[in-house]
Amino acid sequence: MKKLTIHISALLLLFGAAACSIDNYPAPDSQLYGTFLDAETSEPVEQDIIRGSTIEFIEHGYASQTKQTMIIKNDGSYRNNLIFANTYTITPVRGNFVPMAAQEVTVKGETKLDFKVQPYIRVKEASIEKVGTKIVAKFKLQQTVLNNVRKIGLYAHPEPSVGEPMRVALAEQEINGAIDPNKVYQLEIDIPSNSNVLKTGNQYFFRAGAIIDAPESKFNYAKAVRIAL
Repeated sequence: MKKLTIHISALLLLFGAAACSIDNYPAPDSQLYGTFLDAETSEPVEQDIIRGSTIEFIEHGYASQTKQTMIIKNDGSYRNNLIFANTYTITPVRGNFVPMAAQEVTVKGETKLDFKVQPYIRVKEASIEKVGTKIVAKFKLQQTVLNNVRKIGLYAHPEPSVGEPMRVALAEQEINGAIDPNKVYQLEIDIPSNSNVLKTGNQYFFRAGAIIDAPESKFNYAKAVRIAL
């Protein structure tokens, strides 16, 4: 019985030492942040926070080469405050911009990394306002690639993260062709027809965008506008 007690005590001591060893691993000591910027205009490239563009990164020094991901905010910015100082292979993927090559980046402390990208579409001269009982969006489009523009849309949601994947009301129009950069496109959301989700007296965010016909492409947007109904 005495031997059994000694063995159990030894095992508990061993497990305790292992737990302390795990707890003593260093915590992430660096931050990586930046913004997706239009290479031509230097303006932030608006994104979807749900099913939007993604950053893949692989930390060097490990055999597994596991891909990790970072989400991009609606305003085109991103930030990771829990990353280890090291060298990484970083690639923006599945975006609303022309695909980019991977790049090696050394992260140490506060590290800023902006991505200069070519958005598939620029939504220009956008205005969204309440006109009578409708929300009316007017805008022009600038197409930067030869692919057809698939569709345009106007989306509404109580949160500023509004977009095609996150909306309570919408108006869309199929394009399926090249666009005229001088044409003013117009979309309307009828408020009474959406009274079950757009309540009079409340405020909502509205956002206009367009999507190119390309593999894994995402919507390009103008900035969201808050309107009281």
